[in-house]
This record gives sequence, structure tokens and C-alpha cells, in this order.
Amino acid sequence: MMMDFVLPIRGLAVGLIIAAPVGPVNVLCIQRTIERGWKSGIRSGLGAAIADTLYGAIAGFSISLVIQFLIREESWIRLVGGILLMGIGVVYYCKPPKPLEAVQVRSSAHSDFVSTLLLTLTNPTTVLSFLAVLAMLGLGKQRLLWQTSFLVAGIFCGSMLWWTILASAANLLRGRITYAGMRWMNRVAGIAIGVFGLVNVVLSRWHRG
Repeated sequence: MMMDFVLPIRGLAVGLIIAAPVGPVNVLCIQRTIERGWKSGIRSGLGAAIADTLYGAIAGFSISLVIQFLIREESWIRLVGGILLMGIGVVYYCKPPKPLEAVQVRSSAHSDFVSTLLLTLTNPTTVLSFLAVLAMLGLGKQRLLWQTSFLVAGIFCGSMLWWTILASAANLLRGRITYAGMRWMNRVAGIAIGVFGLVNVVLSRWHRG
């Protein structure tokens, strides 16, 4: 019984393992935090954490119908996500920098959350990553509803913990970034995000081939 209450802690570890690897959402979270502030980075992280939790729930509850659909349609989902990432990359590369004190954040709250939610959802291999990590940690077996719910709650907390750490670390750099630094950061972010998108498009064609 005691092991059942350890499930949220194990879920937290799973959430951290899945969220931490460098990817386009990490780049977006850092860029938005430096440009718009800590809250923008947290909102971006929240969108990714919700998507991670959804895929974690699919894996944790072993919803085979959804898992099979994601595997079957992986190439098309990757293609859509890749095109979306390439578009975002172009926007960020061409985006003129603004003085940090002049950035308006009131209209960005919705887009911060939705964009990272969609980007994370368009990576169908996330659910496969959850299946692999859960199996590696001995958490792949069937459980009671409340036990799996505890595990999924831990996954959300672990993912949000990572985004909070990342946004907080990036926020410490805000005062050190100059106007020229923001211009180069926008370009680097645009190139990085665009490359991630191009890789997804190439992989989508490879899977269909």
C-alpha cells in the first residue's frame, strides 16, 4: 500500500525525464521568458505540461486505441508539426527585437499557452517515450484507476517543475541581454526551431516511405 503513495513521486520523475531533453518548446520557453518575462515562460511551459500529461495519461492508462492511432498516423502528425515549427522559426528569425521594457505581454498569454500545447501534441512519439520510460521504471503494468491517476498527477508536477526551473533560470538573464543580444537570440531561436521542424518533415516522409 505504501508503494501506491510513492506513485506521484515516480510520476514526477517521469515528467522530468520527458520534459527535460532539449527541443523546440525549450527554446521557445527561454526566448519568451527573456523577451516577455517569467510569466510568459511559465505559460509556455504550462501548455507543454498539459500535453505531456495527456500523453502520459494515454500511456499510463494503456489506451491502446489512441496509441495505435498515433503510431498509424505518426507521419502526418509529424508533417503538420514540422510545418508549424518551420513557420514559427521563420517568424522568430525575422522578428525585430524590442526593448525589454517596451514588450507588451497582455495579448500574448493565450498564444504562449496554445502554441506550446499544439507543438507538443504534434509530436506523437511523446506517447511512445512515456511507454518506454514507464516500462523502464517498472510502471508499465495495469493499475487501479486512482493509482494511475496519482501517477499521471505526478507526471504533470514533474513536467511543470522542469518548466519552472527553466523559466526561472532564463529570467535571471533578462537584465544582461542587450538590444543586439535580443536580435541574435531571435535569429538563433528561429534557426533552432526551424531545424527541428525540418527534421520532423524529413522524418514524416521517411516514415511514409
